[in-house]
Amino acid sequence: MALNLRQKQTNFIVRMLNLNQTITPGGAGGISSASAPAEEVYKILIMDAFCRVVLSPLIRVNDLRKHGVTLYFSIDKERQKVPDVPAVYFVRPTPENVERIAADAARGLYDAFHLNFSSSLPRPLLEDLARRTLEMDSVHRISKVYDQYLEFVSLEDGLFSLAQPKTYVQINDPSAGDREIEDIVEKIVSGLFCVLATLGVVPVIRCARGGPAEMVASALDARLRDHLVTRNNLFTEGGNLTSSFQRPILCLFDRNFELSVGIQHDWSYRPLVHDVLGLKLNRVTMPAEKGAAKSCELDDSDPFWVANSWSPFEKVAEEIETQLSKYKQDVDEVNRRTGGKDGVEFDGTDLIGNTKHLMNAVNSLPELTERKKVIDKHTNIATVLLGEIKARSLDAYCTLETDMLSKGSVDRSSLLSLLKGKGTKVDKLRVAIIYLLSLETTPQSELESIEAALRESEVDTRAFHYVKKVKSLNTSLTASASSASRSNIVDWAEKLYGQSISAVTAGMKNLLSGGRQLALTRIVEALMEGKPNPEVDSYLIFDPRAPKTGPGAQLKGPFKEAIVFMIGGGNYVEYRSLMELAQRSQPVKHVIYGTTEILNGIEFVEQLTELGQKMGLGNAGGPPAQ
Repeated sequence: MALNLRQKQTNFIVRMLNLNQTITPGGAGGISSASAPAEEVYKILIMDAFCRVVLSPLIRVNDLRKHGVTLYFSIDKERQKVPDVPAVYFVRPTPENVERIAADAARGLYDAFHLNFSSSLPRPLLEDLARRTLEMDSVHRISKVYDQYLEFVSLEDGLFSLAQPKTYVQINDPSAGDREIEDIVEKIVSGLFCVLATLGVVPVIRCARGGPAEMVASALDARLRDHLVTRNNLFTEGGNLTSSFQRPILCLFDRNFELSVGIQHDWSYRPLVHDVLGLKLNRVTMPAEKGAAKSCELDDSDPFWVANSWSPFEKVAEEIETQLSKYKQDVDEVNRRTGGKDGVEFDGTDLIGNTKHLMNAVNSLPELTERKKVIDKHTNIATVLLGEIKARSLDAYCTLETDMLSKGSVDRSSLLSLLKGKGTKVDKLRVAIIYLLSLETTPQSELESIEAALRESEVDTRAFHYVKKVKSLNTSLTASASSASRSNIVDWAEKLYGQSISAVTAGMKNLLSGGRQLALTRIVEALMEGKPNPEVDSYLIFDPRAPKTGPGAQLKGPFKEAIVFMIGGGNYVEYRSLMELAQRSQPVKHVIYGTTEILNGIEFVEQLTELGQKMGLGNAGGPPAQ
């Protein structure tokens, strides 16, 4: 399986921690056990904040010790001298980090410096590092300098993030000039290049015409072409492969393609945990009534999470009950066998049999203890979720939003009673925005009553008015697509969507789609099949391995592997939908989902609010005017 991104990133990090030596299986820290004592090198790890985020979901503190890392520090903190010990630096290639490394080397903080940059170190910075270390006579301390191409966060086997905050705001900011847009696109391209370099694959790139997706696709294509002509390039594929079964497809999308998914409430366990508790880097922080808040991990080391995180909430609650009663049965069975309870006495004549029972009981204790920990953790999480569901009527929000999105119509009285009832201000704002996005036309009287209900609840309506503006823009563009007039609103659209009008029209059908299979999944499926399809026939193809001039051998599929990337923020609802697509395909396909950052509905609405504010729309909430 070529797209095992998380495993490959972990392997590169382990190699980096072992001073970039090739690791053989077995023994301490992955070094062969026979030679481990002689070869094990104790070292210090220095990271910046971003690289710490990269490491966090992959390697725990205990794993660092396995690889000989005895201490780890942040690069921007003052540190003491530790002589005779090598230091592994894992940092972004920034002028500040280069300056700090040169200062550390000048002070002789460590015996040897193994420098690992999270992406390619630009030539000017390399020269700056060389000049500084030469001036301070510390160049002998710099052992090696590596470009690691690891500037992304692997959260799961099928999920990654570039951890680039507020990309949606930056790309859609009406005041952003060409230079700012180019800088954002360059950052995204750099992150995607790291992902592809780690995988060692050159994909065929597909995207809709216009907008951020095309800009990223075009710049990534150019970056890959420039790299492929170098002699020792990072991509290990042999020759110019012509079969699409040997190469993945990279499908690029822009968040405006399907706005509603980023805003809606969801009833599955994982999106609920993300929405209510703020799942970050596979960890949640549980609110504490007394003492410090407790943080717990939710990842593939948790069997309950793996098995149930996509189930509807009520099924998860049932499963917790089932697991708890099974645990109690198993504990009772151990007690019964060892004579701990139920009046079963040891039979002195069967000493060997009794000893065997005791040994089995002792051996089963760690597994039972671990099971109890997992059950307790999910009981606590489910209890908090249930409290929020009841306090905020989250089930009613989920039901109404799903109903509106699937039917393209609304039960007005249900919507108004929700807006006047339970729920946070952001819950009310989200359901109102879903109302806007799910109906093709919104009657003026209905709209006014919804806006009045929002004002009554003191809701900040800037995000609502921003989406309303985008939607009216889409409608007017669709209506006047055949006419030649290009009004001020069209000029505004070109500015808003990064100098491209087609991004707005491309998203029109999806903003107003009535079907509930996600548009994203439908398009990815069509792109992977590679058959003629009116929905995707206009999508652009970039093949960095094909000749630049002439038609070349354009690979249109079918593809068995895909990387789907969402510019402007992704979420667990889309991730689930793509995983389901991969599993139901025959033969099974392999899809990984990536995004500039993973956002829950609250975080995404914050970005919409910021854009509304930049455009002077709506009001910031507060008591209604008298």
